Amino acid sequence: MEETTNSTTSDKGLIVNLNVMIEGEPTSIIPAEKTPEGVYFLSNLDGGPFMIHTIYCFNKSFDRELDAAQAIREGLAKVLVHYYPLAGRVEMNEKNRFIINCTGEGALFAEAKADCTLEEISDFMKPDSVSLAKLVYDINGLQNPPLLVAQVTKFKCGGFCLGLSMDHIVFDGIGATEFMNSWGEVTRGLPISNPPFLDRTLLKARVPPNVKFSHAFEQISDMSNTMALLEEETLVNKSFVFRMEKLGELKKKAMEDEVLIKCTTFETLAAFMWRAQTKSLTLHPDQQVRLLFTVDARSKLHPPLPKGYFGNAAMLMSCQSSAREITDNPLSSTIQKIQEKIKMVTDDYIRSGIDFFEEQHERKPLTYTILLNAWSRLSFHSVNFGWGGPIYSGPLHVPKNMVLFLPHGKERKDINLFLGLPASAMKIFEELIDI
Repeated sequence: MEETTNSTTSDKGLIVNLNVMIEGEPTSIIPAEKTPEGVYFLSNLDGGPFMIHTIYCFNKSFDRELDAAQAIREGLAKVLVHYYPLAGRVEMNEKNRFIINCTGEGALFAEAKADCTLEEISDFMKPDSVSLAKLVYDINGLQNPPLLVAQVTKFKCGGFCLGLSMDHIVFDGIGATEFMNSWGEVTRGLPISNPPFLDRTLLKARVPPNVKFSHAFEQISDMSNTMALLEEETLVNKSFVFRMEKLGELKKKAMEDEVLIKCTTFETLAAFMWRAQTKSLTLHPDQQVRLLFTVDARSKLHPPLPKGYFGNAAMLMSCQSSAREITDNPLSSTIQKIQEKIKMVTDDYIRSGIDFFEEQHERKPLTYTILLNAWSRLSFHSVNFGWGGPIYSGPLHVPKNMVLFLPHGKERKDINLFLGLPASAMKIFEELIDI
């Protein structure tokens, strides 16, 4: 098993004290043309404001003389014409619901220089790196913040990094991917191949709401005193690369008992990770544990959402079980639990969920819950501003209790599993997944 650790100490080739200097004051980038004003509706699947930080690193090609920062800045002004809600600001309406006020104030754009080359940084595959945090402009404390903040950092080698903060209330992973590709297209002088569909009222709650399913995530009681362990021990972040061959072996192993007819790579690795993490925490056998993951609702609705739907369209699904059920039963059993939840995502279920959140606004933090985010299925690697695709693209931070599946390798068929665990649990986890 190939392992990469996340550390702020002096790893091989890692620049711990990466110096990044912001050049001048950040500027507001407004749409290049006049755009609609007023209230922009947000659906119940859009949730609330939450900034996602990502970076895209490029080896600048000498066949294009245009300055990268200038090109990307001008492209941003052009793409905001099509994605004009991004130039607005989040507000609360009279019903205490989030909306976007399309003010046209624009996005924030900063330019910076780094004191090294891209090759000198070896921690791209290690989210939460202290070094990489300097590649995204910090807007902490800024009142009424923009929905998109961009920073272009130039390196000594001629390469550059685009660091972004984007509000998750605007779009999910698929929507963000489509926006980034559109931004790249207009920057290169091309028409947008997949224009955004902006009408989110397609996911409006019914009147009156009709909740047919249970969508509430109840708090899980702590039978194992693991909360104390999390507070006492150092949280260790590590990533583990699962090669395509390894993933194939896992799927083969999962189907050995002939319980499953078929299983996907996502289902198999999610179940494998969940079982290993549950075992590593040495929980009470009756301790309830939960796995949350998203299922894209675009094609599940009747009719399906239009191509280019601009917004959040993912259902958060919950698998819950006792530690005993997860650890004592074969891998196929855990995969079945995940498959059953995926099958539940139908038009009826999605509409019921939207109606549920019409009445239930509060979404509390959950105990004994893993939130799995599968970036491995998103095509951020296809972003092209004129210098080819990024040599690396991915998240900057990983929230506590989140597990990431990141694409890995030139063909992006390998998966880099990233997670954080208490030190004692991480040691067990490493042993369990090394098969």
